[in-house]
Amino acid sequence: MEQFDPASVRSIRAWLEARGLRPRRGLGQHFLVDRRVVDRIVAAVEPAPGDLVLEIGPGPGILTRALVEAGARVVAVELDRQLAALLRDTLPAAGAPGTVEVVEGDALKVDLAGLLAARLRPGARARVAANLPYYITSPLLFRLLEEDLPLERIVVMVQREVADRILAPPGTRAYAALSVAVAYHAEARLVARVPPGAFWPPPSVDSAVVLLRLRERPPVATPREALFRVVRAAFGQRRKTLLRALAGGLRLDGDVVARALARAGVDGTRRGETLSLAEFAAVADALAGTGGHTG
Repeated sequence: MEQFDPASVRSIRAWLEARGLRPRRGLGQHFLVDRRVVDRIVAAVEPAPGDLVLEIGPGPGILTRALVEAGARVVAVELDRQLAALLRDTLPAAGAPGTVEVVEGDALKVDLAGLLAARLRPGARARVAANLPYYITSPLLFRLLEEDLPLERIVVMVQREVADRILAPPGTRAYAALSVAVAYHAEARLVARVPPGAFWPPPSVDSAVVLLRLRERPPVATPREALFRVVRAAFGQRRKTLLRALAGGLRLDGDVVARALARAGVDGTRRGETLSLAEFAAVADALAGTGGHTG
C-alpha cells in the first residue's frame, strides 16, 4: 500500500492533493482523518482475519487501510469515480485476507444482496463499516436493516442528531420511526462522539459512531410490514393523538382504530412517540384482529 502518516492530517491532505483530490462539497464529502476515531471504529467492527467487511463510503481509504491492517477482506462501495480509482491503485487487490475489492456505485442502488451472496460462504455474515454523506444516512440505514441482508453488525458514522434518534427511548424528543426500526432489528450502542475537527474539511455539526448488532430474530412476532405501517402512520402526524394519527395515516374509521387501541391496552389520546416497540406491535396485532388491515 502507498503510505502516508495516518496520524497526521497534514500528511493525509498532502497525499491527496498530490493526486489532485480534494473533498467534493456537492457529494457531501468530509474525510475522516483522526486515527484515534478510525481505531475506535475498527475495534467496534472487530474483524477476525478473513472476515468480510462491507465498507460504504470509503473515500480516500483511511478507514479501509486500518481494516486491511486488521486482516479484513474488504469490499468497498464508493460513488466517486476518482476516489474509486485511487483505492484500486493504492490498496492491495481483492481475494484474500487483508485485501480490498472496490465496487464503484451508489450504495442506495447497488445490489447488496447479490454482492454479499457471491462473496460469503453459506451461513456466514458480513460486517458493515460506513462513513457516509449525512444526507443519505437514514435511507441507507433503513435499507441495511430492512432488506434481510446477511449482516452480523453495522458500525456507522452519523450526524449526532441521527445517533440520538437511533439510541432514543420512547417518550423523548429524539424518538422517531428510525428508533423503532433499530429496536426491531438490532441492539444499538454509542461507540464514540466525534468532533468536527476529526474530518477534513470539518462539518458544521457534531458526529457519532454507533454500533448496531443485528438480531437473529426480532423481539416481537408481529409481521414487519404490518408493524411499520402503524409506526409510519403514528410518526407521520406527530402533533395528533395516536387515534387520529392512525385513523388518518391508515385511512381507517376512527371507531375501528379505537376498538383496536382498547384491545391493545393503549390509550388513544397518547402521542405515537410515547409508544414502545412492544406497544406498537400490540396495536398492529389488534388492528389486524378488528378488521383494520395493516398488512
